[in-house]
Amino acid sequence: MNAQNGLISLASQHSVEDTMRRLEGLLNERGVTIFARVDHSGEAAKVGLSMRPTKLLIFGSPKGGTPLMLAAPTVAIDLPLKALFWQDVEGKVWLTYNDPAYLQQRHDFPTELLPNVAGLSALFEKAVNP
Repeated sequence: MNAQNGLISLASQHSVEDTMRRLEGLLNERGVTIFARVDHSGEAAKVGLSMRPTKLLIFGSPKGGTPLMLAAPTVAIDLPLKALFWQDVEGKVWLTYNDPAYLQQRHDFPTELLPNVAGLSALFEKAVNP
């Protein structure tokens, strides 16, 4: 795990696409809503630009997010949650997401609400491992 600037990056043992699919499956099993999928590299290709595989998944749960936004309205800028799947120049694949503790500090919501965003960290770990 690599944590920097409020971001946590986990090395994946799968391709960008497979890592994203694995996380989507885990989220679906838990009833978490997938709001959007953004294919940055695919969109770049449409305009003739080359980019290593880079995709973003936007997801969340009103049950978990609403109490956070009621306690600290500015957290809505960081919700729904996001996971970035990307390949570096060496071909290594990463899953990057906002550190829940960073979100709590940034928006100063009560620490007892931290599990509302921290609970998904175990799913990120599952998505990148065999």
